[in-house]
Amino acid sequence: MKDYKKYFIIPAAPEEVYVALTNPSTIQLWSGDPSEMSTEPGSEFSLFEGNIVGKNLEFEEGKMLMQEWYFGDQADRSIVTIKLHPHKHGTSAELRHLNIPDEAYDDIVEGWNEAYFGALIEFYEDEL
Repeated sequence: MKDYKKYFIIPAAPEEVYVALTNPSTIQLWSGDPSEMSTEPGSEFSLFEGNIVGKNLEFEEGKMLMQEWYFGDQADRSIVTIKLHPHKHGTSAELRHLNIPDEAYDDIVEGWNEAYFGALIEFYEDEL
């Protein structure tokens, strides 16, 4: 199991980024895929045509979301926490992803950098 932590600068206010990460319609705008998402703790979610699935654990509007990502029959829970901080260029998104299976680590890191935050940053850069 491995952990991953990284900061991403997104050219939009934290409140906008929070909506982009939690509203299914907005997620589809930047990801290109329909999604299932709710800000109800305990609800299940599905992103990127079901390639990412899990359970929503905790939310703090405009500031933080925490999810459990499912990886088969993994014993240790894989927890994703995204904290949003105001930044002079918009938002500093602090990502922590704990207990990533070794065999999935490289794909997960690439996904965070390109498909997830890469697409989100590009979406807001195009809006400028």
